[in-house]
Amino acid sequence: MIGRVVLGSLLLLSCAGEALAQGANVSSAVELARQAERLQPGQWVWAPAIAPQGPVTVYVDLSAQTATVYRNGVRIGVSTVSTGKPGHETPTGVFTILQKDAKHRSSTYNNASMPYQERLTWDGVALHAGGLPGYPESHGCIHLPLEFSRLLFGITDLGGTVIVAGQAGRPTAGAGAGVLDPQQSGPEHVPLAPGEPFRWEPHKAPEGPLTIIISRSDQRLITLRNGAEIGRARIALPDRDFETHVLTYASGATDSDPHWIYAGVPGHLGEQGKPADIGMLNAARMPPAFREHLLRAITPGATVLITQSPINPQTTGGVLTVLASHTPE
Repeated sequence: MIGRVVLGSLLLLSCAGEALAQGANVSSAVELARQAERLQPGQWVWAPAIAPQGPVTVYVDLSAQTATVYRNGVRIGVSTVSTGKPGHETPTGVFTILQKDAKHRSSTYNNASMPYQERLTWDGVALHAGGLPGYPESHGCIHLPLEFSRLLFGITDLGGTVIVAGQAGRPTAGAGAGVLDPQQSGPEHVPLAPGEPFRWEPHKAPEGPLTIIISRSDQRLITLRNGAEIGRARIALPDRDFETHVLTYASGATDSDPHWIYAGVPGHLGEQGKPADIGMLNAARMPPAFREHLLRAITPGATVLITQSPINPQTTGGVLTVLASHTPE
């Protein structure tokens, strides 16, 4: 066992060192796009000057085994990753960064080093530096190149949004989206009772980044702040667009000029950086009191995920994870 641990540590350092040598810093969106299209296992590209400030969202595509970083809605970095192997699959969905530890060591896997860990669930799923063999081989975590994980660690905040979509080994034409996992549903995620139009409980998380999840199939809107559900409402969407979209309420040229823009998630790269009308929220029919609460809560850094996937665990169809709300033991 000790030999295996030592070998595993050597492999981790070897892979991380190789990944460090295979990174590229670029200064233009064109060069970032060109290099992102031809990344090999362990490689990454980083262009922070394209969007120097603003909220950060991370999109992990299990199908492509890549992680894309958006700041202020603009793609500033892309890296190859290695996610959960069969039997230890990385869960899909919308997650919140619950904890950050640059020198973390595993309490489960023989005190293994997990540099630049950014925890997504309390039961063991995280972003961190690790081995990158070119296929899913982790126990559920999302392995990144060492230097890329360091750079990402430096620009993310607690409560930030990480979206995990797709399915390892299966290419997809568009991005997936997160919904509630019935295994996770508990006191934090209670469906609306019959006749209950909405729920608004901001005291559960008075501060932190806001994530809004809109499910067309369920006609529901879920509001999360700093990882906790603070609101839920019945809504009616007028359009028949079945695509997945991610929007960010981005900082403008001045603090008084925030605006909605699209994040160009896989399948919708052409939307990246384009302005989006807040009318998409105004067009959705919802209880007026809930709308007022919601609009007052939206500040720069808020993320909106619009998906066809269901939220309610009893809904027919694939059910994924919005976030892991378990508290640490």
